[in-house]
Amino acid sequence: MTASATPRPARYWLMKSEPEECSIDDALAAPNATVPWTGVRNYQARNFMRDDMQVGDGVLFYHSSCPEPGIAGLARVASGTRTDPTQFDPASPYYDPKSPADKPRWLLLDVQAQRKTRVVGLAELREHPDLAQMRVLQRGNRLSITPVEPVEWAAIMEMLG
Repeated sequence: MTASATPRPARYWLMKSEPEECSIDDALAAPNATVPWTGVRNYQARNFMRDDMQVGDGVLFYHSSCPEPGIAGLARVASGTRTDPTQFDPASPYYDPKSPADKPRWLLLDVQAQRKTRVVGLAELREHPDLAQMRVLQRGNRLSITPVEPVEWAAIMEMLG
C-alpha cells in the first residue's frame, strides 16, 4: 500500500500585465480564455513560475503601467512551465541574445482568465488592514509576479463581493 500524497494548500499569485500588451479583456477573448504569460525577465519571478506555481493556483490579474493600475480580474494558472519562445525572437521586445537555445533562461506558463472585476487600485488596497504586508504595496517592489497570502486573497475576494 502506498501513502497518498497530501494535497498542498491553495496558493495565490498577483501577476502584472500592461493592458496594451494583454488586458483581462484580451485574456477573456483568447481561445479558452487562456494566454501564455510571456516576457518574464526577472529571475525571482521566473523561479516563482518554475518552482512554486501549479495548475489551479488562483491569480489576481493586475493591470500595470496604465492610467489606473490595479487588480482588474481573476484567473488561474492553467499549465506548467515551458520555454518562452520570445527570448529567441530578435523581433520581440523580450529577445535575450544571451539565452542559449540548448539551455533557455526564460519560461512561461498559461493563465486562464475567469472573470473581469472592477479595478481595485493601489489606494483602495492600501486602505485595507489585512493587506498591509502585500508585496505589491511594498516600496520598491517591481516584480511582475508575487505571491499572495491566503488572508490577502480572502480580503480581496471580500472587497470584490
